[in-house]
Amino acid sequence: MYRSLTRAVHVISFFSAVALSLVCASASLSAQTTKKAAAPAKAAPAKPAAKPAGAAGASAAHGTTAAGASHGPTTAGASHGPTTSNPHGTTTTTTGHGATTATAGHGATTTGGRPGTATAAARPGAAGGAGSARGGAAAGHPAPAGSHEAHAANGSMVRTRANGQRSDVHDARRGMDIHHGLNGGRRVSVERADHSRIVSERGGRGYVQHPYMYHGHEYGARRYYDHGRYYDRYYGRYGYRGGYLNVYAPGVYYAPAFYGWAYNPWAVPVAYTAWGWGGAPWYGAYGAWFTPFPVYASASFWLTDYLIAASLQAAYAAQVEAQVAASVNPDASPLTPEVKKMIADEVQRQVALENSEAQQNSGGQDVDSGSSGIARMMSDGQPHVFVAGSDLDLVADSGQECAVSQGDVLEVAQSPAADATAATAIVLTSKGGKECLKSTNVTVAFTDLQDMQNHMRETIDKGMGEMKDKQGKGGLPSAPPSAQAAPTQSAYAAVAPPPDPNAAAEIKEQDTQAGQAEQEVAGTVSSGGGAAGGPNVGDDPAPAAAATPTVSISLGQTTDQVITAMVSPRARSISALSRSISIRI
Repeated sequence: MYRSLTRAVHVISFFSAVALSLVCASASLSAQTTKKAAAPAKAAPAKPAAKPAGAAGASAAHGTTAAGASHGPTTAGASHGPTTSNPHGTTTTTTGHGATTATAGHGATTTGGRPGTATAAARPGAAGGAGSARGGAAAGHPAPAGSHEAHAANGSMVRTRANGQRSDVHDARRGMDIHHGLNGGRRVSVERADHSRIVSERGGRGYVQHPYMYHGHEYGARRYYDHGRYYDRYYGRYGYRGGYLNVYAPGVYYAPAFYGWAYNPWAVPVAYTAWGWGGAPWYGAYGAWFTPFPVYASASFWLTDYLIAASLQAAYAAQVEAQVAASVNPDASPLTPEVKKMIADEVQRQVALENSEAQQNSGGQDVDSGSSGIARMMSDGQPHVFVAGSDLDLVADSGQECAVSQGDVLEVAQSPAADATAATAIVLTSKGGKECLKSTNVTVAFTDLQDMQNHMRETIDKGMGEMKDKQGKGGLPSAPPSAQAAPTQSAYAAVAPPPDPNAAAEIKEQDTQAGQAEQEVAGTVSSGGGAAGGPNVGDDPAPAAAATPTVSISLGQTTDQVITAMVSPRARSISALSRSISIRI
């Protein structure tokens, strides 16, 4: 009897050992799988930033961006999350010399360099157009010296300036970018995956844009809202250097003879007497900075003064709305006749461009958006000037941040290098104060350059409409009869969707949500959680270790009872094996 009991115990021990071995192997495999899944993938090392071509003999802007600080591609609707797969938050600080330090998880990566470089990893953002989404900032916006970024695991980000004030907030959950300008204004932008867009600015201004297709090309129908007034514009879309840009597309085109009258010199220079600016408040504020031409040899000179005056009127209105006295500071650099001549030459080229588009439209051909935008301008080997149509914060080659405002003029003297993500420009005029001083070399994102060209073309178009209505009056020469034909609607505008009737409400709602978004993101990101060694942003609490159960067996128990006591539920199916074996003593 004792011998039989001993054999039974040996058999039970054998199968228990088999079951326990299987459980241990299963647990080991499970642990390895879990560990492999939880381990963060190594982020690709940061590539050296592309150097934009210099302007007016200036050296290219410099600096680098830390690995893991990238926010994704610049294409509209693209993800804004960090490129590193580390689940922890990251913090990035740009030092006074432009070096960028990233703290990701349990380690820090530092890449040196000099300030001012525009890299594709600089900021998240959507593709541009007139008033593009600059809030979280599109690629090509370098971080100014002393700025600090805190990132959440879901891609949200807060950037602060060296003085601790917020400059940019990106809310990954809402797809919202918020920018606080040096001038005190706030700009809020959202671009959805379908390329629809809402932008709101201080004072309730903004626009809503909806995409549509024409002959296989994407266009945007944009409705602006400004102090109770609506107006509509159209934009083409084209790919450029890894991102997308929105380029102004005229809603109507004039007769070929009108463009000839606007392009060629007039028979004799004329003195125009109907501007009516003398008693205007904006002219009192900026009259010493801007002096109209005494006479006009061609329409391009008249349109230049129209463009500058319209830009300064907008600048004055923005200052009044912000309850800031509009004025020119002592260190300002006014518009000179030489700079105005450069603008007039650019205006003449834009008139010739629109004439070419008008002929394509009348001939049933599709207008090439890329040829209409800065893609052509950045590849023709010629210097180009741009007039700012909105307040814009830039970074100088010293690494310091400075502003430009409506009416300021920049020149891109050389075509950017083939791998550049932004252009280097030189400031030609300045109103002083917080603005970039004259001759400062600055890095300008391609989206912002396209914004400026869009502003110029839109304003030139509006000016040509007024010039057509006022020809033969106030000193303007009369246009030939063939130039006075009614304009023709562009083919792509004819098939555009109807204007959004709820644009004002949508702009207001987005502006309201921006305040809540800032609070939520500020509460989510952590400035240095990884470096401090505390819980990192986005981490879940580690699960508690499972308690080891106490196992109790005794003589007289059956095989199933022993296996049940010693083996985890995952491996109890081994008991079926013991049932299928007959033991003979």
